[in-house]
Amino acid sequence: MTKKWFIPLLYIIIGYFIYQYGEGVAQWIQSDGHEYVSLTMIAATMFSLFPIIPYPIIGGITGASYGPVLGSFVVWFGSAAASILMFLFVRYGYHDWGVKMITRYKALHRITVLFEKNAFFTLLITRLIPVIPSIIINCYAAISRVRFWPYAIASSAGKVPSMILFATIGTLVTTDPGQLLYVILVYGLFLAIFFVLYRTFKRRAERTLHHKQASYPN
Repeated sequence: MTKKWFIPLLYIIIGYFIYQYGEGVAQWIQSDGHEYVSLTMIAATMFSLFPIIPYPIIGGITGASYGPVLGSFVVWFGSAAASILMFLFVRYGYHDWGVKMITRYKALHRITVLFEKNAFFTLLITRLIPVIPSIIINCYAAISRVRFWPYAIASSAGKVPSMILFATIGTLVTTDPGQLLYVILVYGLFLAIFFVLYRTFKRRAERTLHHKQASYPN
């Protein structure tokens, strides 16, 4: 009972402070945050858990403050850590809440078919191509049989390109805005390639499922 109440209370308290002081924290990251990398990583995690400010904006601010390399790492850490915390939250305390979240997603059958084919690759590619809301992926993985480490690795690896994009854009806005178009075009090409892979994998998974169902006796 204590666990059931403690974790939501903790989330409410953190969410309240992020809501109240989120803009101030974002300004601190932009001005003085580069001197306190560890604190900025914690702040990035909180902003990812409670996105009162869109995370791409946080990524851009961090990139402008830290540069593209360290900035990318900081925003990636925050996003990956938040996803892992949500996974643990659902799996080890709030399974029913996770089920309610995913049942609201009408296109759930898409991720179900892909998970049955290859859970690790599904996690990786859905992170690379954000066709499914992040919270749905977190909750679905948590209530499935996928183990923690495969989830953590695939989910975190899939977040790398978009986090690099956010931080790079933030850096270029303040240093060389003329390069932004090239960065966006390269990332768009990257997404297009992986979207084709996603569609191909999805069709194959659906055909495999259809064949299995057809082979069952009536």
